[in-house]
Amino acid sequence: MHDYETSERLASYADVLAGELPGSWTSSHIAAEAEDDLVDLADRIWDLDLVAAALADHPLQQAAVLSRPDGAQLVILDRHDGDEFLVAAVAPRALPDGAYRAVPEPNGIALADDPFLSAEEVAGDLLARYDTALAQVRHNALGGLQPSQADRVVLNWQPDGSVATAPVGDRAGEILLAHGFVQDPQSGIYRLSGDDTQAQARALREIGPQLDAAGIGSGLQHPAGRTVPASAPAAPPVPAGTRSPAARGR
Repeated sequence: MHDYETSERLASYADVLAGELPGSWTSSHIAAEAEDDLVDLADRIWDLDLVAAALADHPLQQAAVLSRPDGAQLVILDRHDGDEFLVAAVAPRALPDGAYRAVPEPNGIALADDPFLSAEEVAGDLLARYDTALAQVRHNALGGLQPSQADRVVLNWQPDGSVATAPVGDRAGEILLAHGFVQDPQSGIYRLSGDDTQAQARALREIGPQLDAAGIGSGLQHPAGRTVPASAPAAPPVPAGTRSPAARGR
């Protein structure tokens, strides 16, 4: 029989937590009846530590999912052995396994039965690690290009003339969207079309000062062999990162 009291407790906790996290988050509850949704969610929980061990003992029966407009998601689970909850990152859909190579899992954490204090723990620990991992896998999906950081947006020229990036945090994403970038809802990657090179160059020139005003640096990375349009703004090169191969795991 479905435990409605536990469901209401989990959903209420998640609602409050979503409202206390930095940025804009919404909360939704997945009940036991939604078996296919729970199976899909369990497969995407990005954890090889505490949450993975808990799921091995107690398969997912219900969950609350917190979602951010840029595609980031967190899952809240009942811990079954007390008043605590577990929170874990959710891996994005539609990315190849190779995108996760050498990206550490942003393993989940335990939360006390106080969503206000828990929001501080999530923001200061899991969310920071999750944002970094998200940026890395999204850029790996673009071919191993340099990922953005919390304080720096890396704009990558693409072979088709577009510019792509995966910013860390809501503010950078808002600035990009305001200047013509379009976000892929599945991968979370932002792209600026190169169909109109003058409009593209103008947007890139305007983005830099606005990111600077928000305390976020920026840089353009040019793939080897690509000729950058004459109208494109100059920017300091971004050093390529190094990664060692590793198997994906969640």
